[in-house]
Amino acid sequence: MYILLFSSCSKEKVLTNSEIEWLKNNDSISIALFPYYPPYQFINKNNTIEGVFIDYLDLIEEKIEHKFKRKYYFEWSKVLSDAKTKQVDMILEAQQSWERHQYLIFHNQLFDTPYAIVTAKNNSSKLTLSKLEGKEVAVPKGYAIEEFLKRNFPKIILYTYASETDALERVNRGEHLAYIGPKAVANYLINYKNFNALKISEELDHSYAPGIAVDKTNDTLNNIITKALKSISEKERQGIIDSWLYKETIPFYKRVNFFAPLLIFFVLLLIIIIDINFYLSQIVKQKTAALRKATDVAEKDNSLKTAFINNVSHDIKVPVNNILLFSKFLKKEEMANVDKTVYIEAIVNSCKQLIENMDNTLEISKLQTKQVKLYQEETNITELLDVVFSTYETKAKKKGIELIVHNTIDEYKNLLLIDKIKFTKTIGALLRNAITYTNKGAVLVTCMIKKKYLTITVRDSGVGIDPKDQKHIFKSFSKSKDQISQRYQGLGLGLTIALENTKMMKGQLSFSSVLDKGSTFRLEIPYFPVLKEKSNKENIEIRRKENTKTYLILIAEDGDVNFLVLKTILSKMKEYSFTIHRAVNGKEAVLFSKETDMIDLILMDIKMPEMNGYEATKQIKQIYPLLPVIAQTAYTSKEDIKNAFDAGCDDFISKPINPKMLKKMIDTYLPISVE
Repeated sequence: MYILLFSSCSKEKVLTNSEIEWLKNNDSISIALFPYYPPYQFINKNNTIEGVFIDYLDLIEEKIEHKFKRKYYFEWSKVLSDAKTKQVDMILEAQQSWERHQYLIFHNQLFDTPYAIVTAKNNSSKLTLSKLEGKEVAVPKGYAIEEFLKRNFPKIILYTYASETDALERVNRGEHLAYIGPKAVANYLINYKNFNALKISEELDHSYAPGIAVDKTNDTLNNIITKALKSISEKERQGIIDSWLYKETIPFYKRVNFFAPLLIFFVLLLIIIIDINFYLSQIVKQKTAALRKATDVAEKDNSLKTAFINNVSHDIKVPVNNILLFSKFLKKEEMANVDKTVYIEAIVNSCKQLIENMDNTLEISKLQTKQVKLYQEETNITELLDVVFSTYETKAKKKGIELIVHNTIDEYKNLLLIDKIKFTKTIGALLRNAITYTNKGAVLVTCMIKKKYLTITVRDSGVGIDPKDQKHIFKSFSKSKDQISQRYQGLGLGLTIALENTKMMKGQLSFSSVLDKGSTFRLEIPYFPVLKEKSNKENIEIRRKENTKTYLILIAEDGDVNFLVLKTILSKMKEYSFTIHRAVNGKEAVLFSKETDMIDLILMDIKMPEMNGYEATKQIKQIYPLLPVIAQTAYTSKEDIKNAFDAGCDDFISKPINPKMLKKMIDTYLPISVE
């Protein structure tokens, strides 16, 4: 009898044959997931989605023996928009509201948690919704709590943000008085995100009670979801909640000991057998599922790393082979000048590609091993952006596309504190990405100061990013990825480096994209303005007023090839007339400086024998404090740059020397010759 009873209880058919057949014929039914709401649904450290509602969905699919098509969203407003226009059939987790009831049916809730007011720990006053009228409150944009507050407490000044984390972070920084949201979510984020300055002040009578929402016009699907939810037992439901949130007290009338004592003895043995079997089966399923997920993640990571290593090998070998091949071709005496020009250009481009690939590989290695620090310095942001844009404007023109820059930053706001190198690399990565994946049209860049943030938006009309690849776009070993990388080449590290640099600068990097229409990347970095002070570059301005026909340049450089490069670049500057002298080490540079007072500018290598560039600069500056010295070296870390300026250098240029950058520095420190 026990075997027969157990068999009948272990697997119960939930749906009718016609409903099962309907699901088979409609296998494209989709459910919207918004994995940015811990602990209900979120992306964990292993880049997989988990949470209360994910377990709930897994159980529903197990009950009806059908897998729905899962659609992942980055913006909550997009979830509601797609549900309203029937681009998605269901929403996994949604709070009921009057507006949403117009196009959705909400099914029974899994749980509820009260809304709470979160404020700073040092705020001792007791806050209520009525006391918040006229005060600034942060909430997530498009969430049900925003509609509730606007309808019932219109005098509260609402500031909306993209996510719960963003809203709490603004309150944590003291930008707003309070945040309002589900207590469970707030408690989780305060602990997980280390919002140490915040506390949960008061609970509200209004509760967050989300449930599955289904398209109002789809009767069959609503019936199926209703049956699936009814088939979930109280124990199963409570098991999900207990594992994620808290231990809820089961009402006494649902407990076994509520029934007559005479039935306990007969039912107890059966309950124990069923519970043990169910518990063991659940453990096996969970362990199997966890093992399967871990195996899938490991296999995926391994394949991606293997692909990345292959890409590194390929993208270093190819330019090296090109350099060797075209160099051999140049040795042929009978070669035409046109061919020589083509081969030289190919060698230059291969060298640039090789340097870029090596720099990116080293950069991502340093970022991932936490070897990089943040160094903020006083920077004229408009001048810095002009340099970056001029570099990429040439690349855009070569592809036949237009680089349009709309800079609305006022002149009096130009001067700020920022990590110049990390910011330049981040903007460069966004521009390079936009130009690379745009074949026609334009790349539009917008720069502005918005509230307390420097905001840069880069919009292109390129190939766009497939929705299924968007969640991987910032990963080191993923590139939206393999088919596109084969067409456009490169290691695909630019956006990863950009994101890591943005995080170090306490900023945010987000994007939106439509396949075959283009992408928009938005960079937000905290804006720290500085007051303009008198600069010692007044001495430079005095020198610029002097019109000189020929300038004496001293190049302190121990490398023959490096000296030849600098000499060649200077000789190509037709606006100037130079007399160039060379010192092969720092000691010679100091002796030459003592012997003549006619030097107009020194290009100082840092790493040299006998005496390095730092020491040579210190001694020369003691003799000629106003003589411009430009450090030039392959060592470009923040420490190297700081040491150069501490030694007395007026400016810094990195190797390999960029002719345009060197020309701009020459223009800065020397007036153009007048015949």
